[in-house]
Amino acid sequence: MWRSPGISHIVGRLNQLNVSRVLINHACYTKAVQARDSSPASDLQPKQDQFATPTNYHLPEQKSGDIQKHHIGKNLSKRNKEQHLVNTLLDLNDSKESIYGALDAWVAWDQNFPIGSLKRALNALEKEQQWHRIIQVIKWMLSKGQGTTMGTYGQLIRALDMDHRAEEAHKFWENKIGTDLHSVPWQLCHVMISVYYRNNRLEDLIRLFKGLEAFDRKPPDKLIIEKVANAYEKLGLLEEKQRVLEKYGSLFTEEGPTKKPKRSWSAGKKKSSSTEKGYHKQSREDSSKEK
Repeated sequence: MWRSPGISHIVGRLNQLNVSRVLINHACYTKAVQARDSSPASDLQPKQDQFATPTNYHLPEQKSGDIQKHHIGKNLSKRNKEQHLVNTLLDLNDSKESIYGALDAWVAWDQNFPIGSLKRALNALEKEQQWHRIIQVIKWMLSKGQGTTMGTYGQLIRALDMDHRAEEAHKFWENKIGTDLHSVPWQLCHVMISVYYRNNRLEDLIRLFKGLEAFDRKPPDKLIIEKVANAYEKLGLLEEKQRVLEKYGSLFTEEGPTKKPKRSWSAGKKKSSSTEKGYHKQSREDSSKEK
């Protein structure tokens, strides 16, 4: 193909420029490879992803009193981790944000929700009579969809009562438990009857007991009947009091302590804690004072 001298000169010049560009790129690539091979191993690590898992990120420094996630039991044994949680909760200020933040940080390192460890921590808080903390922890558990058992519900109701929040205990019972009286364990029913009795909510007590009677459920303990009979007497319903005493009179004639029903919601666990025993002891004393 014929080209004029001018065009041939331009084509030759462009070819020279392309060759020079290739040589320059090759030289730059060679220098980059040499620099990479001679750099320390730590420089080769990729930058951490902003969406990394808890084991890959570090939180910025926070103000005093706040909880840093990588400090909440990450490198502790299981037993020490539970005690560390209790100590942390006791040291925090009394705010929902602080407690929930500490609990979120505490479970951040567990693949499965540590329900067993949390229950042991709750028992430790009971021994310290930290009722408000128990309420906060259980409410946090329930917000996560965990601990939805009769045992947890009973512990929350007791804590609300001891924290002088009987109205809140009543509302929780009505919304979560009271709609299913045919299967609620008697021990939990006794706890709620005691809450009503201790707080002079006698009409609520009678309503609950009648609801249980409607399902033909016989109370297992004479202490329940004593509270119900006293409630009827205070309300001026003497005939109802006599009816109850006659109907369940066998509970007062049985020798020895009343046999407790099988606790389906806490099978395989140890007996009630000393705190719970003291709770029922107080209820028993309240009943004897009314006689």
